[in-house]
Amino acid sequence: GSTFIQGLSLTLTENGEIICVCRNITQQKNAEEQLRRVNERLVATNHELHQATRLRDEFLANMSHELRTPLNAILGMAEGLQEQVFGAVNLSQQEAIATIASSGSHLLELINDILDVSKAEAGKLDLQFAPTSIQALCQASLAFVKPQAQQKRLQLEHNIPAHLPDILVDERRLRQVLINLLTNAVKFTPDGGKIQLRVHPEFHPQQPVLHFAVSDTGIGIASADLQKLFKPFTQIDSSLNRRYAGTGLGLALVQRLVNLHQGTVHVTSTPGEGSCFTVCLPYTSCPLIAAATVVPALVPPIAAAPETEQSALTSPLILLAEDNEANITTIASYLDARGYPLILARNGREAVAIAQSHHPDLILMDIQMPEMDGLAAMRSIRADPQLEQIPIVALTALAMPEDREKCLAAGANDYCTKPVKLKHLVSLIRRLTRADCNC
Repeated sequence: GSTFIQGLSLTLTENGEIICVCRNITQQKNAEEQLRRVNERLVATNHELHQATRLRDEFLANMSHELRTPLNAILGMAEGLQEQVFGAVNLSQQEAIATIASSGSHLLELINDILDVSKAEAGKLDLQFAPTSIQALCQASLAFVKPQAQQKRLQLEHNIPAHLPDILVDERRLRQVLINLLTNAVKFTPDGGKIQLRVHPEFHPQQPVLHFAVSDTGIGIASADLQKLFKPFTQIDSSLNRRYAGTGLGLALVQRLVNLHQGTVHVTSTPGEGSCFTVCLPYTSCPLIAAATVVPALVPPIAAAPETEQSALTSPLILLAEDNEANITTIASYLDARGYPLILARNGREAVAIAQSHHPDLILMDIQMPEMDGLAAMRSIRADPQLEQIPIVALTALAMPEDREKCLAAGANDYCTKPVKLKHLVSLIRRLTRADCNC
């Protein structure tokens, strides 16, 4: 290789000789060159990681959209059939429709689990802390799994001390943790077994801790398999003839949600005897919420029967901007059965033009549409002084953390992720238009 010499000084002696002092800096130069190459590799690696993260986020957003769009039609049609808005159905038909609805809901749960795990790993899963009643949280979680436990004749017990303080947590996410653990206990416990949820506080001067323990008399887990439990997309029994269905996402999500609360999850298990999963959660207590406090409903309940002809005449005019034919049929049929007059736009450009010509009372705006997307359409509508007060509801299959903020920033009054409950949609329409109509 090359040799590098650095001159340090030149000295002229009394005899007229020139003394040149030099230093061999080849090693230093080689080290600098190695450092430069390492930095280049780090920059390239960071760029690749950034691009991989971006591609993953785009894939998840597209996957969510592509799966939620048909699910919106499936669950929406099932809901309409269950409410008999398309006509009467007999008992056997009702049972078939209920199976369609429950299977569709199960698919939606899987999609949500995948997105939640991905958001948590990307650091994009934000918690919403609020004062939460431990008693109410546990009872709601137990109530969720009670029908499944009853089908298997399982004893569902709980031991929750009275007068526990309300604590600051993300109530929805912590309920998700308990439901996941309880659902697993139900799944892996043979008929006639027992499941118990125990809660006990542990007081420390620096930081008190709450322990939530879900135990069962199920099949248990071998010690060699315990390390696999919290890895996403990993199941202990991954064979084609496995007895228990699932994606292997539940416990991975549990661990990530608990970690976001600064807590830990521990498991003890004996094959053939059962398992116990314990969530240890440091907490901050807050004043007790009055048990009698009830939040009033924002809107009146929806009547099961279709609107009368007279009420239909006074119902608000709805503009539906949607390009998917199945979703158009689903939403339009339901709103028509409820007596709402409807006009249709199949892209954002049409939506803006129809809004300008017809001045609807409310706009249901899909986001991903051809020619002009829903975000651009909402911004155009809000820029028109004659249209800026029209309520807009974003109906979208996009479900990433920033999608809601994008829709609201573009001018939406509210945001619904597909698949949307059609009852909820009608409630939303009534709430946003009740000041302008008598429906």
